[in-house]
Amino acid sequence: MRRSHALLTISLCLAACSPPREPIPITPPGDAAGAAVVRRTLPEPAPSPPQVASISPTAPIATPGAPAVLQIVVPENALYVCVAETPGQRQQTTIEFSPKVGELCRKHPEMGPCQYERDICRRSGGRVFAANGVEITKDTEAEYDKKVLRVRFKAN
Repeated sequence: MRRSHALLTISLCLAACSPPREPIPITPPGDAAGAAVVRRTLPEPAPSPPQVASISPTAPIATPGAPAVLQIVVPENALYVCVAETPGQRQQTTIEFSPKVGELCRKHPEMGPCQYERDICRRSGGRVFAANGVEITKDTEAEYDKKVLRVRFKAN
């Protein structure tokens, strides 16, 4: 009986220590002109968007009655779209880079600034989609990491 109480207490402590999901930071309109990365919330898909990528989700988003096909609106300059599910509502946020950084991320998506933006999306509970509609999963990130040598230091 004591073991089960101890395991329950430990599991509750670990669950309480996990960081809460932070919302996706949106770039203020005044700061967008000189920013290296601009994050904008997209409205719901319009009937005639500039480019719509219809894909079947690999891991369904937990929404009762959600459609089988996820529609993602990708504006011209956006390299990634972050799709996050908030209680009862889907939010799409574009991730646009400055021209130089955007060109680098198009050629080499494994680079640090690109990966950093994708990680911000995932930390907020979102899923990252490239401009062509393909989801960038953790498996894709692992393939990217094989291309570059990453040194990660962990603080103890």
